Amino acid sequence: MEDSAGTQPSGLPQASKPDLVKFARPALIAGSAVAVVCVALLVIIFFLDTFNATVYSVGGKDIQDATDEAREIRGLYAGARVGGIILLVVSLLAAVGGAVVLYLRRGTVDEGDDGDEDVDLEDLTGR
Repeated sequence: MEDSAGTQPSGLPQASKPDLVKFARPALIAGSAVAVVCVALLVIIFFLDTFNATVYSVGGKDIQDATDEAREIRGLYAGARVGGIILLVVSLLAAVGGAVVLYLRRGTVDEGDDGDEDVDLEDLTGR
């Protein structure tokens, strides 16, 4: 009966609290990685657009002309550019959200709850 004696902590029980920290860390890592890839994609698209405009204008034509060919070249990477920007914004929101959750919960999470214990070299080598 000693196990049930004592005061219970106030507030919600630990099992019913949402554990956002276990989702925040992967969201921060994945969001950052996807954001870096999106920035690289957008830089490549910018250079391809610049290259296409330069090659098109070598013949004395202007990329801003109202011709079908110029309009096609301007819109060549429009879908990839819009998709890259949308994915960049979503990944940055996920990374910032994960960082905010980790920052706000930095002192409240007990890292030892998952059963891990510290092991040193002597424990690993068996000496």
